[in-house]
Amino acid sequence: MIMMTTRWKLKNQNMTPAISKRLKVYQFTAIFSVLFALLGFSYNVWRLELSEQNNSIRIASFEILLQLAELENLVYAAHYDKNTEFGNPRKAWVKVGLINDLSVLTDKSVSEQSIQLKNIWNQHWSSMSEQRVSADVIVQSIDKTRRVVKRQIQTLQ
Repeated sequence: MIMMTTRWKLKNQNMTPAISKRLKVYQFTAIFSVLFALLGFSYNVWRLELSEQNNSIRIASFEILLQLAELENLVYAAHYDKNTEFGNPRKAWVKVGLINDLSVLTDKSVSEQSIQLKNIWNQHWSSMSEQRVSADVIVQSIDKTRRVVKRQIQTLQ
């Protein structure tokens, strides 16, 4: 080890100032290039994570909107058409559950609103086919959930 250091010092002493300066510039350029590459890679990873998160939220939000439309259609069939096949509350329970499950993939406001929709559905599903007030309360909750989901989609980056 001492021999290598001595050899390097001997070689270094024989370098001209121009060569020494070029060597320092080369070393600085190499270090700067590595740091710049790490910075670029870090930004790329961060941006990909953000894009993936936004994509997951977007897909879940669109599926929630589809399920809300089907639930609203089911409520209308049960109340206005008195169609027990298409307006079956068991099918609606599945949709309400799916909306609630998908809302976990979105932000807090959508999740809270879907829980509120589930609670309203729980209180009014049995009387929605006979009482217009119950059907209206459910539809209003569906509309409010739809607005919250749309607002959340608009805020994605």
